[in-house]
Amino acid sequence: MNRMGITKPVMERIPLYLGYLRDPASGVGRTVSATVIANALGLGDVQVRKDLGIVSGAGKPKVGYVTEELIEHLSTYLSAHTENTAVLVGAGRLGQALLGYGGFAEYALTIRAAFDTDPAKIGGNVLPLSDFAAFCEREHPAIGIITVPESSADDVLRLMTENGIRAVWNFSRRRLRPPEGVLVRNEDLASSLAALSGQLNQIG
Repeated sequence: MNRMGITKPVMERIPLYLGYLRDPASGVGRTVSATVIANALGLGDVQVRKDLGIVSGAGKPKVGYVTEELIEHLSTYLSAHTENTAVLVGAGRLGQALLGYGGFAEYALTIRAAFDTDPAKIGGNVLPLSDFAAFCEREHPAIGIITVPESSADDVLRLMTENGIRAVWNFSRRRLRPPEGVLVRNEDLASSLAALSGQLNQIG
C-alpha cells in the first residue's frame, strides 16, 4: 500500500467507499467496479479508480475488484485491525449523542470515556474533568473529541495536547489552530446545514 500517495481528500473518501461496500442495501455482489462505486456515491469515475488504485492496486479489466478483498484493503488502510481509542470533553447533548453512537465500532474507534465539569452529568462513563490527566496517563487515548462551548475550546485543546493526544475532532464553533504535530479537524454543523439549505434552494 502506497501511503505516501494518499492525500487528505483521498483519506476523506475512503470511509465512504468502505461504508458503501459494507452496506447490505447497496446490492454489491462478489465483484464491484470503480464505475459502480462512483455512480452510487455521485463521484467521478476516474477519481474513484485513482483512489482505489492507491489503496488496493488496479482492478481487473471487465471485472473490477473482488468485493471482500477490497473491503479488507480499505479496512487495513483505516487501521481497522488496530483499535484507536478516543476521549470526549463536553458531555452535553451532542457529546452524549456521540458517546452513544455505535457506528464508530465499524472503523475500530472506541470512545472510552467522556469528561465534564458539571457534577450533574458525572456518572457511568462520564468522568470529572479533573480526572482527565490521570486517565490519559493510564489509557493513552489517540484521539480527543471536543464538544464544549466556544469559549472553552482553546483550553480543552491545550489540555488534550498536554496529555499526549495528537488528533482532535472539534465540534465547538471556534476554529482551533493546533500546535505543530497535532491534527485538528474542525466540524461546523451550522455552516454545513446552511450550505445544504442553500443547495436545496438552488434546485428548488
